[in-house]
Amino acid sequence: MAPLSVLAGGLFAFGQLAREQAVTAMRAAGVSTYRMLAMALPAAGAMMLVHFAAAELIAPRTDARLEAWWQASEPGTPADPAPRAFRSGAEIVVAKAGDSAGRRLNEVSIYRRDAEGRLSERIAASHAIYADGAWRLQQPRMVRFTADDALTSTAAELAWATRLRPADVRFLLSPNQAPSAASARRALEGGGSERPDSYYAVRLQRAFAAPIGVLVMLLLAAPVALGNFRTREGAVLSVGALAGGLTFLVADGLLTALGEGASLSPLLAAWSAPVIFAALAGTVLVRMEG
Repeated sequence: MAPLSVLAGGLFAFGQLAREQAVTAMRAAGVSTYRMLAMALPAAGAMMLVHFAAAELIAPRTDARLEAWWQASEPGTPADPAPRAFRSGAEIVVAKAGDSAGRRLNEVSIYRRDAEGRLSERIAASHAIYADGAWRLQQPRMVRFTADDALTSTAAELAWATRLRPADVRFLLSPNQAPSAASARRALEGGGSERPDSYYAVRLQRAFAAPIGVLVMLLLAAPVALGNFRTREGAVLSVGALAGGLTFLVADGLLTALGEGASLSPLLAAWSAPVIFAALAGTVLVRMEG
């Protein structure tokens, strides 16, 4: 919503200045359109900070608390969570959420593969507990597969060497996943993932590219200040800026989806639309400023 709000606010502000001939008076006083645009940059910068903070700092914490509160206050008997499958490094893990803090997993099954991708070992445990910075499997049953046999063993407790952390568990087992830059980076480092690495690589880039959309929208709205609203020029520029902003959002989403599907590199997927549309909007502004 941040880029759209800046586009709408920019169209209203610049259009109102043009209608009242304020832009003409400022240009006569030696204030260029670039300086007027620079005066609007602090507001756009504040919106960029709000955009980044809401997506990367506030939402990951408040969404988890809301989900825990909702589950605790929901009337009736809470349903047994369904098992979820995810990757932790080279291991495939199937487990159920044991608590809202992400420090317990129930009905854990771990599948390990060799260098060629063939199943080499399966570990099944009643539950796993995270304590003192490490996971421990309770009552595990190990089955190691060889070329000719399957060797079975059991133990009362087993240390699980994994980079999975409670924060990763909360994210992976959440019904509403919205990966932040931190969770995407953890997934790429082997912390835990459900999707291809390309998805998390794009999400990591998007965390920093998405706020740039605010500046793109401001650049798209700026030419409206130079329009003549006594003729159709002002209306044409307003409609063109609005269409350009919506096209930017569509193109940005399309390129992001292509990057998540590994059809584009993460850098191109995340940054192509902001760079291209900023260049186009800047070109229009420079030509109109003359």
